Amino acid sequence: MVDEQDKLRATARAEVLKALAHPTRVYIVDLISREGPHCVCELTDRIGADTSTVSRHLSLLKSAGLLFDRKEGTTVYYDLTCDCIADFMSGLESVLRARHKRAQAAFSAAVGKD
Repeated sequence: MVDEQDKLRATARAEVLKALAHPTRVYIVDLISREGPHCVCELTDRIGADTSTVSRHLSLLKSAGLLFDRKEGTTVYYDLTCDCIADFMSGLESVLRARHKRAQAAFSAAVGKD
């Protein structure tokens, strides 16, 4: 049986993962991870979405604890809350490569049976 602390931890982790459960938000986190802080206007240009849509994505990521913001004059820049997020994105790439490798092996095995 799951104790209360484990349940709370799993719920908190699920909230962070839900925040990443959209391609645009994954792209934002990955972009900031690779290039450093970005403002809404830069992200809007890169994503090709309107400012309000990008702002909603940023707000969700910030609420989940993945991003923080800092104001410079009238411009707000968003950055990762910790470097471990870049490591997490790298781990996701490893999962994708492994999945691709398994799919290639399955395909090769299926084609070889003809």
